[in-house]
Amino acid sequence: MRRALVCMRGDEAVCGVAVICYRLSVASTNQRINKSTNSVPLHPSMYLLRSSIWIFVLSICCIACSRNSLTRIMKSKDTEYKFGKAEQFYAAKKYTKAQMILEELFPLLRNDARFEELYYKYAYCAFYQKDYLNSENLFKGFLDVFPKSTRAAEIDYMRAYSFYLQSPQVELDQTTTQKTIGLMQAHINNYPDSDKANAAAELIEKCYQKLEKKEHLAAELYFNVGSFRAAAIAFRQLLNHYPDSPSADRYKLMVIRACYEYAFKSIATKQTERYGKVLEEYYDFVDRFPDSKLAKDAEKYFQLSQNHLKAIQHEQTVKKS
Repeated sequence: MRRALVCMRGDEAVCGVAVICYRLSVASTNQRINKSTNSVPLHPSMYLLRSSIWIFVLSICCIACSRNSLTRIMKSKDTEYKFGKAEQFYAAKKYTKAQMILEELFPLLRNDARFEELYYKYAYCAFYQKDYLNSENLFKGFLDVFPKSTRAAEIDYMRAYSFYLQSPQVELDQTTTQKTIGLMQAHINNYPDSDKANAAAELIEKCYQKLEKKEHLAAELYFNVGSFRAAAIAFRQLLNHYPDSPSADRYKLMVIRACYEYAFKSIATKQTERYGKVLEEYYDFVDRFPDSKLAKDAEKYFQLSQNHLKAIQHEQTVKKS
């Protein structure tokens, strides 16, 4: 045991002692059991309890060793040693530890040839830990310091991607989503040959779909609460913003429905004008979507509006006579 401890340094001896003690304990227990064949054997639960205790002790010792090892690295004055350890942690995907060391080296290697590599990995440490707000700022900082780097296209995309990953649920404010669209489009414009250009285009499309869904939900809410005039305006704007959407004909149908409900609930003096608006929207529907599967639904509101207009005209004729 003494010879084993000589090979260890400092806090590593703690782990060594725990392991050796555990092995000696197990060996001693087995030896006693073999010699005492006439005695009553230990209950299996006792073996389990003893093993659990030693596993717990070993775990505590290993955690202590790990923390003390990082502390020793952080206290070291050897820049080469610390940078090497940071790279080892980074390669092992231990990004928290790598980030802590790189952060200390930041001011020390600012004028060093390795500063670009340090900055690059430091930014990615934040990204891999899902700290996207920080990673976006660090990727931007990298581009400010190394605008002509061979990694500039990659980092520019990663900055935009960090914004994309911060995009909230569709019900919430979508400022970050709009910012993502601008950054992804800028990436495509600035780096047309980038291997991430196609990925950027796909994310732009996803962002637009998210914005469309948010606008659609708002328009539906107006309709569901009975604000039909506001619903008609909202669905009309939605169609103008996304004219090539697969749901474009449905949005137009909702304009017709909202206009019809608005006319139906209006006072008599306003109904003629407002039913007339339903007819206008229907004609526009037929012109824009001649092959739509929703044509029959749109025609239903057209026919209802015509019937109401005929009834109003008949009533007015009767009153005059």
